[in-house]
Amino acid sequence: MHIDKEIDTSGLNCPLPILKAKKALNEMTSGQVLKVIATDPGAWRDFEAFARQTGNDLVMQEKNETSFVFALKRR
Repeated sequence: MHIDKEIDTSGLNCPLPILKAKKALNEMTSGQVLKVIATDPGAWRDFEAFARQTGNDLVMQEKNETSFVFALKRR
């Protein structure tokens, strides 16, 4: 998957990962993909809800030993 922009929100708690993702997506064009790295356990459900509410596609959602990784495709 081609990633157009990546942000690392490690160490930040809700709502900061979502707010930073929203800001980054606003600077992107339709169809571009944003990768977000987060460590807040609540990010899993937060990004699902964010995608539903904004119409952006959550095209990837992974959990590894130390973080959560999301990819959002700009609507």
